[in-house]
Amino acid sequence: MNFELFVACRYLKTKRKGLFTLVTTAIGVLGVAVGVAALLTTLSVMNGFQSDIRKKIVGAQAHLLIFADMKEPRASRLREALARRPEVAAVSPFVLGQAVITAQGRSMGIVLKGIDPALEFKVNDLEKSITAGSWDSLSPLPRGEGRVRSEGTGPKGAASQAAAPGIVLGEELAKNLGVWLGDEVILVSPQGLSSPMGLLPALKRFRVAGTLRTGYYEYDSATAYAFILDAASFLKTPGGASGLQARLGDLSLAERVAQELQRTLGMDATVRSFSQINRTLFAALKLEKHVMSLILALIILVAAFNIASNLILMSSEKLRDIGLLKAMGATAAQIRRIFLWVGLLIGAIGVGLGLLLGLSLCWIIHRYPLVELPPDIYYLSRVPVQVQWTDLAGIAVCGVALSLLAALYPAARAAKADPVEAIRYG
Repeated sequence: MNFELFVACRYLKTKRKGLFTLVTTAIGVLGVAVGVAALLTTLSVMNGFQSDIRKKIVGAQAHLLIFADMKEPRASRLREALARRPEVAAVSPFVLGQAVITAQGRSMGIVLKGIDPALEFKVNDLEKSITAGSWDSLSPLPRGEGRVRSEGTGPKGAASQAAAPGIVLGEELAKNLGVWLGDEVILVSPQGLSSPMGLLPALKRFRVAGTLRTGYYEYDSATAYAFILDAASFLKTPGGASGLQARLGDLSLAERVAQELQRTLGMDATVRSFSQINRTLFAALKLEKHVMSLILALIILVAAFNIASNLILMSSEKLRDIGLLKAMGATAAQIRRIFLWVGLLIGAIGVGLGLLLGLSLCWIIHRYPLVELPPDIYYLSRVPVQVQWTDLAGIAVCGVALSLLAALYPAARAAKADPVEAIRYG
């Protein structure tokens, strides 16, 4: 242990004159600890929400969406470009459009997605999200068999056969419409048919074949899934598809692969990663995390000011000791480093206690449902928590750095003390 650190430890361990300076030191340590604990807990909760939302979005969407004209030869060029990418693990066509769904006298605007179940579940986790019915009802039936209502009864208790193709609704959407398995719904497309009377909206009957719950309210309340051929026919999609969707072996490569594919395909297609499609949501979460971090960092800053005032009092209290040290040969730089060490030790102790307290709070929040969440929105019974080591390191560095900065002025003030006057009046 060097000389400056030894003296600094002695200053912290020895009994101080009066209770006031001891209390201010304790307040400085506790202030740093509380600020660090609050900052760590808040960031961990924000990370948990962000991770949970990202997981739900990725579970309902593919990593990449490529919107393009699926007519030849553009469709072949698109498939070849995806096949050349080693990062691409699976590819599936899709149809995407908007429609109005009507049932039980209620109407709502929805997003209609046409999928091929045999390929769709290779690019997302929708297969696990089904809560009632089956995805098999979306698959086309063999020629000549027709489509037969097999689940439940239709309107007015009819249980007869129906030519209506199947459709899977988000659970919240089905609740809002008041429909269940086997009920019929009518979809209205804004892309209608031209007639002597003008543009007529396209209508098509579908049979509710299932409901799903992704855990993300925006999807569950406004998304419906149909077989790709049925959706393409209803939406009048050129080429039978709106584009291709891909799943990557490594999710973190989505942004880079999307940019490279966009340069390769040029004007033939529009490539979007899942984060780009949901950039507004992710940007809002990121901004909220940064604002909360800034606000809570002010607690540590206030504690740093308390450390500065405590060191100023200490330098006045130890004025005679400073004079004796200088008379024995201690330099101004050594005196400065002594008080810098004191501030650093106070900050380090506070940061250590704060991290321990913050990790304990995170474990308690994760283990026990202290905060109830609306189940119809989050599908969670407790607040999600995710502690990241980068946050731990950043908070620790920030807390110690602020404590060290707070000690600069008291250290410089103590180093300027005249040894003769310090011994005489100390």
